[in-house]
Amino acid sequence: MRRAVVIGASGQIGRPAVAALERDGWDVTAASRGGGRDESWGPGVRAVRLDRADDGALAAVVGDGCDLVVDMVAYDAGHARQLTDLAGRIGSAVVISSVSVYEDDKGWGFDTLDEPDGFPAYPVPVAETQPTVAPGEATYSTRKVALERELLAKGADLPTTVLRAGAVHGPYSPLPRELYFVKRHLDGRNGRVLAYGGESRFHPASARNIAELVRLAAARPGTRVLNACDPQAPTVAGIAAAIDALMGAEPQTTLVAGPPPAGSVGRTPWSVPLPVVFDMSAAGRELDYRPVVSYEESLPETVEWLRRRLAGGDWRERFPLLARAYPDLFDYAAEDAWASGT
Repeated sequence: MRRAVVIGASGQIGRPAVAALERDGWDVTAASRGGGRDESWGPGVRAVRLDRADDGALAAVVGDGCDLVVDMVAYDAGHARQLTDLAGRIGSAVVISSVSVYEDDKGWGFDTLDEPDGFPAYPVPVAETQPTVAPGEATYSTRKVALERELLAKGADLPTTVLRAGAVHGPYSPLPRELYFVKRHLDGRNGRVLAYGGESRFHPASARNIAELVRLAAARPGTRVLNACDPQAPTVAGIAAAIDALMGAEPQTTLVAGPPPAGSVGRTPWSVPLPVVFDMSAAGRELDYRPVVSYEESLPETVEWLRRRLAGGDWRERFPLLARAYPDLFDYAAEDAWASGT
């Protein structure tokens, strides 16, 4: 039986990826810091504790050899070298990167979002041939590029599929953008404001679709870079409508043609002035990839998970990463003041 080691198995993408590999006949070792299990895994999955920073511990999990390593948490060139140093014991690898590595023809990218006129004007859609930022240690994006280049340079020794994930969504997300609409419904808010006319598009990526890409890449080892996103990139107004329908709500939406009119008013986690949409045709050509779920089809499990997570707790405590990224996500007082003109 083919043996796979999944690093970061207890995370948002790791859980469905382990399940997908197991269904495909792999003998899976699910490694994570806590060594936990997911209810979707069968008894044949072996869950182990792993401190990713410990080179010896990683080598011990790989053991005498495995056919595949899937790395959900690789972050920089050092993590790449951890894998390539074990190339003689690993058949192939699949490593998660990010669409944040891309830059436009002016050099703008995710690292320049907060600069004046720094939002990237990407082509629609963005293909894998689009230039990336320079590798380095300064930011998340530059570190991901360093990771990619180190892995791709050693592709002859360790065939590696790099998956550039979009805005990942689904249960167990540390940054669940859907909370923006779900919590408002639970709080009984009857109105909302959407900047940019509600037409912002920031390409989502279901953890289940990424898991399917992992499964397909595992079966077809090679050295390649592929975008990893959902089949469509819905507008923020479309996302709002889908969650409304699922939760049985009919709030009033106020559309603002330009940017947020007052502070965080009208700003959602998807609100962008220009489209951020990625081309998925290469995955179809390389892997015969077909998405397993649409954005709308994925929502019920996400919304139900958010309901459970929010029960009896403050959203900032439940989702600290989201709270740091969007501290004013639910500034209802500011919204009401803007709506009343005060």
